[in-house]
Amino acid sequence: MRAVVQRVKSSSVTVDNNLVGEIATGFNVLLGISKDDNVDDLKYIKDKIINLRVFEDENGKMNKSLQEVNGELLLISQFTLYGDCRKGRRPNFMEALGGEEAKKLYDIFVDMCKSEDIKVETGIFGADMKVQILNDGPVTLILDSKKNF
Repeated sequence: MRAVVQRVKSSSVTVDNNLVGEIATGFNVLLGISKDDNVDDLKYIKDKIINLRVFEDENGKMNKSLQEVNGELLLISQFTLYGDCRKGRRPNFMEALGGEEAKKLYDIFVDMCKSEDIKVETGIFGADMKVQILNDGPVTLILDSKKNF
């Protein structure tokens, strides 16, 4: 599982010009699921996201987690995080999990995050989404459950 985590002042997602998810201070998370992912990968990424200490404390140091600042999550499914661009000019998406299997793991991940007593908003899995992000910092981190980077 891969996640691009952006610390935001606000973020929203629309589908067909309809607002479907919106958060204030927190993380916008673009989430990709691979063919090799399982519940352990979901737990790893969820724990990393919830406990990342990238919010400023009273001394201006990145020392507080999402929970400590009462932050919110906007989770957006994005299979393109598994696009392999090493050969040619067209990305290869062979490692991305698709369809109902990916949706099932995505839904489990959303439920895991909601169980942490955090406001969680989402896009619509598989839809053409328009995402607005007011990045704070900017702070952008890439997580990979297989620890490839």
